Amino acid sequence: MSKRKNQVNHEDSDSDSEDSPTFIDVDFDFFGFNATIDYHAIKRLLDQLFGVDAEGLSTHALADLVLSQPDIGTTIKTDGEESSPYAFLSVLNIGVHNDNVSIKSLVEYILAKSKGDNAFHESLSTVLRDPQCQVGLVLCERLINMPVPVIPPMYRMLVDELRDAVEENEPFNFTHLIFVSRVYKLTPEEEDAMTIARQQPGKASKRQKSQNSNEETNDRSPDGVYPFHPEDEEIRKFASHHLIFPYSNAQPRNAESFGLDTAGRLMLVPAAQLTELARVLGDVFQPPGNV
Repeated sequence: MSKRKNQVNHEDSDSDSEDSPTFIDVDFDFFGFNATIDYHAIKRLLDQLFGVDAEGLSTHALADLVLSQPDIGTTIKTDGEESSPYAFLSVLNIGVHNDNVSIKSLVEYILAKSKGDNAFHESLSTVLRDPQCQVGLVLCERLINMPVPVIPPMYRMLVDELRDAVEENEPFNFTHLIFVSRVYKLTPEEEDAMTIARQQPGKASKRQKSQNSNEETNDRSPDGVYPFHPEDEEIRKFASHHLIFPYSNAQPRNAESFGLDTAGRLMLVPAAQLTELARVLGDVFQPPGNV
């Protein structure tokens, strides 16, 4: 059963016009998880989320865990409930699922990556050990070029779903939330190329258009790091700790390397901030007239 419907203007990057993009209206339906239909798409999105490190993180088992919670989290589809999701948002209780192979792998992985920031590692180790802390793992991923305005409704629904679950004495009364995401890095030369592409949108390649849509701004990053998910920059403001980390299986890069230079991102957010976070995402990214 559909949770709700949003209509968003979406730019068609395959437009035949070199100078003026074509905008099309797309209906995005929000659904709960369906284990029968959604497994392969959720598994692919999880593989995308964890990049080149996904193979060692048992994402097949992680997908099963996400799908085992049909009332917590949301998928986005455009062709009815029987179609594959283009995006999803979910949260898992790390303590409840600590015997699951995927959670074991992820906790070990996250703790290892957090060693890049001693304060982050100490805080993360503490909350994961403390039996008084309930830590949620927030997983959110989507196909490239999905419009950002579809994201705030997912977070608003998650707030409501978690509140209802807590009222039913289900284990979702979190004290902390770990957000896992991803970024890409541009050299100064690549940033110059992106600036030129923005000034000449009709001449931009599909890859450049994809990067431009993710940056959501004409401001250059001071360190050349850009989010695949623009909402991460707002989530970061609520985080007590934040870290960009290199993938373990990333290949050395040189001037001839193909594709983007990608990395992972971790954020630790007090769970009490989730309601306000969802409100801010709506204010920043929700188009006028949509509720």
